[in-house]
Amino acid sequence: MLGPGKSARVARSIWSGVISFGLVSVPVGLYTATSEHEPTFHQFQEGTTDRIRYKRINERTGREVDFDKIVRGAEVGDDSYVMLSDEDLASVAPGRSRLLEVERFVALDEIDPIYFNKAYYLAPSDETATKTYALLRDAMGQSQRVAIGSFVMHGKEHLAAIRASGQVLVLSTLFFGDEVRDAKKELDSVPGKPSFKGQEMKMATQLIESMTGPWNPSQYRDSYTDRVNKLIKAKSKDASVTLAQEAPEPTNVTDLMEALRASVDAAKAGKRGGKKPAAAKKASVTKAAPKRKKAAPQRKKAS
Repeated sequence: MLGPGKSARVARSIWSGVISFGLVSVPVGLYTATSEHEPTFHQFQEGTTDRIRYKRINERTGREVDFDKIVRGAEVGDDSYVMLSDEDLASVAPGRSRLLEVERFVALDEIDPIYFNKAYYLAPSDETATKTYALLRDAMGQSQRVAIGSFVMHGKEHLAAIRASGQVLVLSTLFFGDEVRDAKKELDSVPGKPSFKGQEMKMATQLIESMTGPWNPSQYRDSYTDRVNKLIKAKSKDASVTLAQEAPEPTNVTDLMEALRASVDAAKAGKRGGKKPAAAKKASVTKAAPKRKKAAPQRKKAS
């Protein structure tokens, strides 16, 4: 129960509408499922604490324009535009901004992860829809299928995949097919099928198997953001900052087999709680070497 003076946090949906599959309709609300936590930076003029701010300026008059006085326009020719209001945009697809119609169900592993964009929670927006919602959720979970449909939100049509996740339905917006770029057209160099030595492929496969484990998201943390926050705190107190290690050098092709073998041994030792990976050990030895050279004469004199 909530204590005196405390109130429950009420989640607010960012979209509400109806999921329709066949002749069954479920009123739902869409809620943000993820949040980013990197620090917020502002812009300043160098050498000062003067903030840099952006204004919406009329390019003809040079005067600032209030946000509520700004409308959207589409260019239809040289210096020719058509102005569109929210009502205009809604009129071309009546009902689409409140309807998510399921077109088919597919297996989740058929969808390449590159198509996934952003995740949201779906919840019933009407108490009378809880049973229908639960039925759809449990049936999808049992059949291990994902519902594919589309809907309009914030003036844009979104392709969506809906799947069961525990007690809720999760909606993930997807990129349309023509929004995913062709790697062969975008990249200058894509490796073909070079010839591998039998031992190289065998050792690479062993490395993958030795590093395989269950997916546990709680094991991973945004360590870069942690370092940035420590950097901000240290600079605010004029304290020293510990520099991060440099990225490793690319593996030489001639040393590939030895690198694979050492990686497999290190991964197996790590699972057994043994020594640190060879790469980390090598890096620490290289970094500490100069200090040992300087310290050696002192130890000799002391003895």
